[in-house]
Amino acid sequence: MENNFNLPRNNKKRVVIIGAGFGGLKLARKLSGSPYQVVVIDKQNFHQFQPLFYQVAASGIEPSSISFPVRKIFQSHSNLHFRTTELLSVNTDEQQIQTKAGALHYDYLVLANGVNTNYFGSVNLEKYSLPMKSTAEAINLRNRILSSFEQANLTEDTNEHAKLLSIVIVGGGPTGVELAGSIAEMRRYVLPKDYPELDFSKMKIMLFEAGPRLLNGMSDRAGKKALEFLKRLGVKVHLDTRIDDYNGDKISLSDGKELYTRNLIWTAGVSGRTTEGINGELYVRGNRIAVDRYNRLQGFNTIFAIGDACLLQGDERYPNGHPQVAQVAIQQAANLARNLTSQKEWKPFRYTDKGSLATIGRNMAVADLPGFRFSGVFAWMLWLFVHLMAIVGVKNRFFIFVNWAQSYFSRDQSLRILISPYRKK
Repeated sequence: MENNFNLPRNNKKRVVIIGAGFGGLKLARKLSGSPYQVVVIDKQNFHQFQPLFYQVAASGIEPSSISFPVRKIFQSHSNLHFRTTELLSVNTDEQQIQTKAGALHYDYLVLANGVNTNYFGSVNLEKYSLPMKSTAEAINLRNRILSSFEQANLTEDTNEHAKLLSIVIVGGGPTGVELAGSIAEMRRYVLPKDYPELDFSKMKIMLFEAGPRLLNGMSDRAGKKALEFLKRLGVKVHLDTRIDDYNGDKISLSDGKELYTRNLIWTAGVSGRTTEGINGELYVRGNRIAVDRYNRLQGFNTIFAIGDACLLQGDERYPNGHPQVAQVAIQQAANLARNLTSQKEWKPFRYTDKGSLATIGRNMAVADLPGFRFSGVFAWMLWLFVHLMAIVGVKNRFFIFVNWAQSYFSRDQSLRILISPYRKK
C-alpha cells in the first residue's frame, strides 16, 4: 500500500512529519539536504499563519496572504516530499502509519499536528459557537459577522437588531483580545459608513474570561493595559465569568444571568489531538503527549512530538509544560533536526523565551520582552514588524504590508465580501 504515496525508492531513512504548521515546516526545512527522506503529511496543502487568523475574520487581510503552498516551499529541496492526506493511526510495532491514502513506513515519526478547539465537554457550545483555528474557520467567521449586519439591515425588529449586532467573544488570551479590538475598531470607523441605516452605538462587543485577568500567559501589567485599551475602544470585558451554555440564541452565564446574541466566538481553549495506536497513558494535561527532554515519547526512540501537541517533562522552569506558542514549536523543531543530523551526543531541549506580544488596536499593543515590558505605539510597531517578518513568502509580506498601510491611513479595508461555498442545486 506504500506505493499509494509514490515516493522515490532509495536507501535513505525516512522521517515522517505529521503537520505542516510552525514546528513541522521548520523541521522539514532544517532537514533539507540531510541524509533522510522527509515526508510531510497534512490534510491541507498549505501552511497557515495562525496569529493573523483574527485579521482575516475582521476583514483586515486576505486569506491567501496568510496561507502559503507547502509544495512551493519544497520545490528546490529534492529530499523533501509532501502528501495531502490525514493520519488515522500509528502501528508502533511495525513502524507504520495508516492514513486515508494508505499505509506508510517510517524510520522516525514526528507528531506536529497541533491542537483542536476545546469546548470543555459542552455539546451546545461546540455546535453553535464559532471557532477560529484554521483559515477556513476564519473565513466562515468573517462571513458570519458580515451576514449578521446584512440581516440586521433587512429587519426593523429591535430585538433581532440587538441579537444580530451583538458579538460575544469567549476567551481573554491573545486571540480573543486581538479579535475584540479589531471588531471594535470596525464598529467605530468602518461599519457606520457601510450601513448608514443601522445605529452602531447600540452594537455590543463583549469579551468573557473565566479567569481573573486578560492575557494569562503574559505579565500582569500586560493584562491590565490590554483591559485599559479594550475599555477605551468600548469593549465590555467580563472577568471571572464563565459561559455555561449557548443554544445559538441565548447565552447562560455562570452567575445565572442570560444574554442574547447570534454571534458567539469561541477562543477559550485548546486540547491536544489523540492518535489511535499511541498509548493513552502518554496523554497528560490538556490532552498533550508527554515527551522527554529530547521530545521523544516515553518508551520510544523513533517517535517524537513537538509544538502544541506535546508537553515536555523535566524542565523545572515549566512544570506544567511550555506555552503553546509558535516559538516553542520552532525551537523544538530546530533542536530535533540538530539531534537527528548530528553525530554528537544528543542535546536536550531548552526553551529560550524571546518575549510575547499582543495588539489590541491602532497604536495599542503590549510587549513582554526579556528584561523589560512596555505598551503603546512602540509595542504596536514592534508587533507589526515581528509578524510581518514571520510570514512565509515575500509576496505575502508585501500584500499584508500594503493592506496594513491602507488600513492605517484610511481607517478602512476593502475586503468586506461575502464568499459562500458553491452548492449545486
